Amino acid sequence: METSEITQKLLAAKNKKEKSFADLGKLINRDEVWVAALFYRQASASEEEASIISVALELEQDIFNKLTEYPVKGLGPLVPTDPLIYRFYEIMQIYGMPMKEVIQEKFGDGIMSAIDFTLDIDKVEDPKGDRVKVTMNGKFLPYKKW
Repeated sequence: METSEITQKLLAAKNKKEKSFADLGKLINRDEVWVAALFYRQASASEEEASIISVALELEQDIFNKLTEYPVKGLGPLVPTDPLIYRFYEIMQIYGMPMKEVIQEKFGDGIMSAIDFTLDIDKVEDPKGDRVKVTMNGKFLPYKKW
């Protein structure tokens, strides 16, 4: 997956100012994962959010404008090759159908929203090797019958 020019500029500005996604999230009252999604053009900022980030990172007007545009979401049609991203793809290949069955067993015929949704990433320290804890929390949307 190629990183867009806008994403490259945003990441360079973030690194230059030595800010983390969590730092920027605190400025606009958003989660660090949401801010990272904004940088990777998977979310769009309000004018106010874009302004605060632009000031904090000393961004040019063209980048400010991109932050407020509605993005085209997703990775594209190819299997991801980045090892970390591929592991999530692999998890869905292996556990996607079991997850679907368990969710529908508990909730009925429907889906988990990716719009009314939060994603948290935490570090769980473990003497045998630190662990990554990913929590996905989405509203259940039953399929409508008509």
